[in-house]
Order: sequence, then C-alpha cells, then structure tokens
Amino acid sequence: MPSEASDKGHSFGVIENTYVRDYNGYPGGMITNRGRTLDRIQPAIDRFIAPVSGTTPATTRDGQPISYNRAPAADLAPWITRFYFSRVAAPADHTLECGLFNDTAFVRIQHGGTWRAETAHGVVEGASGTMVFGPHSKRMKVQVTGSVLSFGFGLRPGACNALAEVPVADLVDRAIPCEDLGGKSDPWNAVAERASDPDFRPEDAFKALEDLLRKQVARCAARPPEAMSQNFERAAFVDPTIAVSDFARDHGIDQRRLERVVKRDFGFTPKAVLRRARALDFASLLRGVADEAEAESLALR
Repeated sequence: MPSEASDKGHSFGVIENTYVRDYNGYPGGMITNRGRTLDRIQPAIDRFIAPVSGTTPATTRDGQPISYNRAPAADLAPWITRFYFSRVAAPADHTLECGLFNDTAFVRIQHGGTWRAETAHGVVEGASGTMVFGPHSKRMKVQVTGSVLSFGFGLRPGACNALAEVPVADLVDRAIPCEDLGGKSDPWNAVAERASDPDFRPEDAFKALEDLLRKQVARCAARPPEAMSQNFERAAFVDPTIAVSDFARDHGIDQRRLERVVKRDFGFTPKAVLRRARALDFASLLRGVADEAEAESLALR
C-alpha cells in the first residue's frame, strides 16, 4: 500500500501503497508484544512502530509509517512495477502480526529483525536476506520482530519467465530464497548492507537495484512481456469489473488464447485475477487508504 499513486505492493507492516491494489492488513486488528495480546485497536494501526527519520517521507492519516515508492526507470518498466523502501524502528522484542496480499511477485530484500511467513509450502522463517515472494491467492500471514529494513521491487506479469525462467504459477503463495531459484543473492544483499547505514537514502538503493536489474536483463536477453498481458494488467487496475469476454472482444483476442496467456504470465485465470483486483480495491477502502474520489465506486464494486 505505498504513499504515492504507484502500482502495487506492501511489506511487513509498513504501508507501501495508499492508492490501491496490494493490501497488507490486520483483519483482526490483533497486535502482540512480549507474548501479551494488546487491546484491539483500529485495524492495521500499531503504535509501537515508527519510521526512521529521513527514510520514510510521510505517515498515514493515522500516523503509521508510509514507505518510499517510485516507478522504475523507463528502460526497466516492461519488467518492473515499482520500487519500495521501508525502514522502521520497533522494540527488539515487539512482534508485529500482519499479512501480505500482493497481485504480483516481489523481490524483497530484508535487513535486520526476524520474520515468519505462512506460505503454501509451510512456515518460512528468516532474518536478513533476499527472498522472492510470489503473487497471492489469499492473505499470507506474516510476523516481524524488531526493527527492520525492507526494500525491493515488484515484477510485472511475464517478468518471472523473462528474467529468471521461473513459471510464476510455481511461486503463488510462496516465499523462496533467491538462491533456490537459481539466482545469486550476494549482489542484492550487498545493497542491503549499504542501506543499513542511516545516511543511505532510498534513491541510492533504487539506483543500485536498477543497475543490477539492467545487468540481469542483458544477461537473459529478456524480451518484454507480451502486450496482451500488459493490457490485461492495465484493465484489471482500471476496472476489475470488466467481463473477460468483453476484454477479449475489445482487444480482438480469442478468449481461449487470452486465458492461456494470462494463466502463464499471472499464475491465475483471468477471472481469478479480476476477482482478486476487486478484493484489493475494497481492502484499500476498508483500510482507509483508497483515493477518496474513488471511494464510492470502490464500495459499489
């Protein structure tokens, strides 16, 4: 849930996208600390966490940290949705219980703190390192303990195949170490080591990531994702109530071919992609981070 009107995403209790799409919420409003259950408060509000000065540009209306986000450089836009950078301070023994609900895969580079995620293949735990989180079919339960730095980037539909030759369907509801997918985490982790310096700015991290991604694109001779997938991604963002048959007709595409391409590049059927987009829109409304001008139409959806 980022602060800027960017594409997608959310990470470990820090709001990344206040516009729409990716929702990382606390449906039960439950927050724990030192083994005790605290009073229920407004969902997704945790008074124990705070932005680290100079790294998070703003807070929500309720005072929660908002991460820094921006779109990628134009030459990387075919594969990358956006970059995010979150650095928050919390008591060393404070555990934040939250969740991830992303409509695209994310490479997340963690530094400091410990985290735990309930994935489709069981519980995954870790500390510092580079992980690939697949898109979600449902909310993934996540816990984070202590202060944490988290930054990374989202991958557009079709980018997993293009950049890593990994079918995105194999990543759904999973969190996998970069090495397990045939990648090398050292370059990404090196950026995290530099980013741990309080004077290191989000833009420094993003420029370093862009340099690494350009090398990966060149190494793979990566082709941009198919135009059909890009158009369907845009349609799901603009109006997720659209009928699949109408989209196919309006774009002069055979519906069966559309279903095959979307399943390959998104990891889900077209109907599932649109259903999740509607759920994410409504989640942003419930969370109080939807664009106020769109609130009524989101509620009607």
